[in-house]
Amino acid sequence: MVRSESTGMTSTSDPVARLSAIAPGTTLRVVVGSEAVLLCNVGGKIYAIEDACTHDGGELDQGELEDCRIMCPRHGAYFDVTTGAALTLPAILPVRTFPVRVEGDAIFVEG
Repeated sequence: MVRSESTGMTSTSDPVARLSAIAPGTTLRVVVGSEAVLLCNVGGKIYAIEDACTHDGGELDQGELEDCRIMCPRHGAYFDVTTGAALTLPAILPVRTFPVRVEGDAIFVEG
């Protein structure tokens, strides 16, 4: 494992999940190093965002994925999982996004 100085995230050469375990329109929370990451399957493509609302730190994996938007279950803020952008109040700051690599059925999150 290698610790990234810029993000504090630990990257590894091991897959974090299997593509077959995340159906389109669903999410899966994984932990990479000490970072909670939410994998989101949007139309067959996997995106990775931090699993924390920028408004109050609530876990986004408890929210619903609607197309490319995830809703924070605490106060209803929406985030675009493809860009990390905050789409509605009360959130104004984007969530962090992470590069994803898929090889066969293996999903890797680059830190």
